[in-house]
Amino acid sequence: MRISAAQRTENENRIRAAIDRLLRGEIPPGGKCDIKTLAGEAAVDRTAFYGTRPYSHLRVEFERRLQALHQAGEIPDPREAQIIRLKAEITKLKDRLTQSEETIDELTDFRTQALARLAAQHEEIVRLREASAGTTQVRRLPAPRTTVIGSCS
Repeated sequence: MRISAAQRTENENRIRAAIDRLLRGEIPPGGKCDIKTLAGEAAVDRTAFYGTRPYSHLRVEFERRLQALHQAGEIPDPREAQIIRLKAEITKLKDRLTQSEETIDELTDFRTQALARLAAQHEEIVRLREASAGTTQVRRLPAPRTTVIGSCS
């Protein structure tokens, strides 16, 4: 079914208005900032935006403007912005988790080495005590003197 020039102009105006609304972030419930939602908002068949169809130039304009917003750091679709934010947060948390796991591994290794050293020192002390108990030439040192510091009166 052919449409008149007036209908085509009216459709293009509706599409341009819908493009402006979507790019301002006025996304309808359940919609996205995409061609499907654009077609629904403008009440135009989605296939009219593809190939050599009458509104393909408006699809190209919409995608160009959307890409320009993305490059400027603006994301009109709040759900997409939330997804991007959450992905960044997940990456940050994964990095923190990796760092924590590395720290735990280092501390576990340190603890294992410290316990091994303590056990070796204890065994050496026990061995030396046993060796010194069997010989009579080893004398025990006298206990250190305790010096009392007098008070001045």
